[in-house]
Amino acid sequence: MTNAKKSPSAAGAAPIIEKTPMFTAMNAARYQRQALIREIETDNPNLLCYVAGPKAPVERADTLGFVDMLHNVTPGQPVDLLLHTPGGDVDAAEKLITLVRAAVGDDSEFRVIVPDYAKSAGTLMSLGANKIIMSDSSELGPIDPQVTLRDGNGNEHSQSALNYLMAYKDAEDAVRANPDDVAARITFEKFDPTVVRKFTSVRNRAQKFAENLLKRQGANFSKIASELMDITRYPSHGQMIGWEAARDMGLEIDYRPMFDPTWRKYWALYCHMRLAIESDQRIFESNYSSLVL
Repeated sequence: MTNAKKSPSAAGAAPIIEKTPMFTAMNAARYQRQALIREIETDNPNLLCYVAGPKAPVERADTLGFVDMLHNVTPGQPVDLLLHTPGGDVDAAEKLITLVRAAVGDDSEFRVIVPDYAKSAGTLMSLGANKIIMSDSSELGPIDPQVTLRDGNGNEHSQSALNYLMAYKDAEDAVRANPDDVAARITFEKFDPTVVRKFTSVRNRAQKFAENLLKRQGANFSKIASELMDITRYPSHGQMIGWEAARDMGLEIDYRPMFDPTWRKYWALYCHMRLAIESDQRIFESNYSSLVL
């Protein structure tokens, strides 16, 4: 079944392509979202949207969606990115934000809009923006890289690199303080040196990435990155860092009250997108492209 038909046109002119009624009805929700994107863009830069379900981490496959969204963005134009993600792969986050920054260039502004939350790798992506637009519903999170490990039965589970390394340091300190403490030694010997090295590399990688993004803004990159990775201050991976805490750290925050007209449009668009995906999906959408993975 075709989804478009040719309408009559003036002699010599190219025929006008119309979508069929059924195709239009099946895609009505997408057209409604894209109409709202165009409405927001009337007084704002190009708007790209990346909204993920709670079981859809940032990953390499997301490159497809970002390249699609950037297809019609003129190099050097300012860009806004509406971002909602539970976090994910640090290397993938770097690739995605590098793609956007390359399109925007050094002379134009790149803003990230966080309607709900952008955790861990999502927080890292936000650090690549010149400004982060937040409201009272918005939250960033500590940068706490999660690494997938397999147990003895081959089952996969996620492990916080920072919590693992802190536990290792505590066990090491206990053995050094009392080498004859059998319980302390048994605990220390349970740590796998290979995993310790891997997690140390992941931690250093995330911190270096955060610092490099913050350097572009002239911010106190070392202080901010250290605070975002301080799990004594933020012991929970999902702990909230609201707009005030983010601003106090030194991040460039553009606060919008919940009743701000533009913020209400951002929130409405976010709600439409959350309803468009399952918990393990993510949506990439602009005024031109629309992709669900």
